[in-house]
Amino acid sequence: MAIVCKSAAEIEKMRRSGGIVRQVLDHVRGLVVPGATTMDLERAAEQKIKDLGVKPAFKGYYDYPCVLCTSINEEIVHGIPSEKRVLKAGDIVSIDCGVVLEGYYGDAAITVPVDGSLTPELTKLLEVTEASLYRGIEAARIGNAVGDVGASVQEFVEANGFSVVREFVGHGIGTRLHEEPQVPNYGTRGHGARLREGMVLAIEPMVNSGSPGTRVLEDKWTAVTADGSYSAHFEHCVAVTKDGPMILTQ
Repeated sequence: MAIVCKSAAEIEKMRRSGGIVRQVLDHVRGLVVPGATTMDLERAAEQKIKDLGVKPAFKGYYDYPCVLCTSINEEIVHGIPSEKRVLKAGDIVSIDCGVVLEGYYGDAAITVPVDGSLTPELTKLLEVTEASLYRGIEAARIGNAVGDVGASVQEFVEANGFSVVREFVGHGIGTRLHEEPQVPNYGTRGHGARLREGMVLAIEPMVNSGSPGTRVLEDKWTAVTADGSYSAHFEHCVAVTKDGPMILTQ
């Protein structure tokens, strides 16, 4: 599948779609408290998406059952909301959400502490993962390569003593949730597809406190760290423009 560059009008539609994703994430973030279940977050997100008049991007995608992915502690991505998953003090929960507005997708993720009492290492994990996202975004410039984005993430993460997940990557996005090119969170500068004006990338570092290895649970969705270490995930959709990277999911 070829890489699709978007017009200014299409990017504006994606900015609106991305803004709605951010509203949903901000709403759900406020509900992350000890004793809440991940299904409580799911119900709140589904109602908010309905109230905002858009369609969820994830529900029904390859038969995925929910509008959110909620991944706790050692879960990296694609955790399925459940009444049985109760949030506890000291947990971290990654919340990934996507919507479709007028045929254009928005997709973003945050990792939220369940309360303020994280260990120093977990606090650092969240800070480094989010900061690595902005390192990747800064590299999303005309003439750079996809490898420059990945290398920017990887170098920062590894310099801080953490590891980047390799089995799951970012992606192009537009009228489909997943478009070309793939956007790994590792790479070699100057390698990979060249970034052109109008490309839109979902950049999404997934960072482990231990080794980078992963495995997928029996539900066929939930990806966890192979060594049981904790993992954090942050994501923005970013347009490559002549004025530099434009974050669409602010």
